[in-house]
Amino acid sequence: MKQKNQLLISEDEKYIARCSRAPYLPIVANRAKGVIVEDLDGNEYIDMISSACVLNTGYNHENVLDKVSKQLDKFIHFSNDYFYTEPQVELAKKLVKITPGNFEKKVIFGFSGSDSIDSAIKATRSYTGRSKIISFVGAYHGSTYGAISISAIDLNMKKRIGPLLPDVFHFSYPLITEKKNDETEDEYSDRKFEEFKKPFDYYLPVEEVAAIFIEPIAGDLGLIPPPKKFMKLFRKFCSENGILLVADEIQQGFGRTGKWFSIEHFDIEADLIVMGKAMASGFPMSAVVGRREIIDSIAMPGQLFTLQGNAVCSGAAIATIEIIENEKLLDRAVKLGDYIKERFKLISKNSSVIKDVRGLGLTIGVELEDRNKIISSSDIAKKICYRCFEKGVILIYIGGNTLRVQPPLVMTNDEALRAMNIIEEVFCEYENGKISDSILDKIQGW
Repeated sequence: MKQKNQLLISEDEKYIARCSRAPYLPIVANRAKGVIVEDLDGNEYIDMISSACVLNTGYNHENVLDKVSKQLDKFIHFSNDYFYTEPQVELAKKLVKITPGNFEKKVIFGFSGSDSIDSAIKATRSYTGRSKIISFVGAYHGSTYGAISISAIDLNMKKRIGPLLPDVFHFSYPLITEKKNDETEDEYSDRKFEEFKKPFDYYLPVEEVAAIFIEPIAGDLGLIPPPKKFMKLFRKFCSENGILLVADEIQQGFGRTGKWFSIEHFDIEADLIVMGKAMASGFPMSAVVGRREIIDSIAMPGQLFTLQGNAVCSGAAIATIEIIENEKLLDRAVKLGDYIKERFKLISKNSSVIKDVRGLGLTIGVELEDRNKIISSSDIAKKICYRCFEKGVILIYIGGNTLRVQPPLVMTNDEALRAMNIIEEVFCEYENGKISDSILDKIQGW
């Protein structure tokens, strides 16, 4: 008789669209609390990816449940598009307060990072009167039409659904991992910035560019940060040429890197910040927060959704912000992140496949590569991730060969110790040839 997990997965494959799944591991959640997920068969797992960076406050935090419960007792939804609600205004005030930028700000609410990317595209084109949008190769901004148009990480996203948005250009991202051995970080920044400027000399009129969208950490490309000097040169260029800078903080926002938003690590200001994922601890909520004049340049009803800023979701987002503040989770992300990175560096001393350990706070990328070039980096990642699953840890890879280590900010020291001990055991098993190649047929991923 099939296990409950597998029965449900079979039904999922029968009824749910394939385009909405990138299945890594055969886990069907039954209940979850904190960092622990229990499946339908009673197996427990330590979640090291926060359900794709959504649960920064962990699963079912009691303060989120309390805030949501109290709102449910009042009402689930009252039309924000025609009238007003207190939770939405309270949340907007909190978002304006925590979002970096020394200027007056306003908020556009949405449901997911993807639709808020579309909001930002509309706002930048409307405000500047320009049409052209720039983003970076390797960027994943989401799955709505605008977000797909400016993404450049997977051709399958774009096949057979065009035409997509016109006037979109993709530049090379300044990946610090591509720095030459004989270059300093500043020299690399200067070289990449000169490369960045070339299109404006040959085929792209700078005065026609509305905005440049950038992930301050290249997420699905492998959790790779750009050099700080490049970001400062980049910001100066945008300001001098009337180009708006839009920071995509959908994955890195709400404390994940040890600051509210990852762009704060570079000491520059974005004109607009797009946020989602962790914003409401699992409830559908996103926003664009930025300069008042840019936000208000979209005419009504240019970004009006009936359920945007829903009262229950707003309550969950308010609770999320308060938890991060009251439990000092920004500091926690730094301390726990330092511990996890140090553990991976210790593991690397006895591993032939860990090429790089990088990250800010609890956004940590562990890049894998076989020094002997016998097995592909992707297959190494698949083996490590699937064996971790078999031993009770949820871990996935991105960019083909980088382990995505992004646990909830509320993870305890004991939970981190247990998870890292299991991960170390798995790397030892790999080195000793104890992880079967049969695993490669069981994991698909992205």
